[in-house]
Amino acid sequence: MKRKVAIPIENGIMTGHFGHAKLFALIEMDGEQVVKEETLVPPPHDVGVLPAWLGSLGATDIVSGGMGQRAIQLFLNNNINVFVGVALKPARDIAIDLVNNRLEKGANYCDH
Repeated sequence: MKRKVAIPIENGIMTGHFGHAKLFALIEMDGEQVVKEETLVPPPHDVGVLPAWLGSLGATDIVSGGMGQRAIQLFLNNNINVFVGVALKPARDIAIDLVNNRLEKGANYCDH
């Protein structure tokens, strides 16, 4: 199954909150294999911009340490699966963990 996994990053490591991330990793997976990795600069932060932008890039999943409920709903409205409360580690490792159902999850680090 092909997936495009979006992950907010800093220095290649997932950041705790996606909303103000300066970079995103977009990792294309085909089954368990990484097919393509991109590092992208997001548009300026505003309500609904990131879900629409990532949706336009074909993202199928967003993985984050924390995300507000409104943002979660906006991603779901854009047909993007949401995974929050994920342990911080390198983006590539997170994408591989996701397709293998091994994400290390805890509490959503965002409270808004």
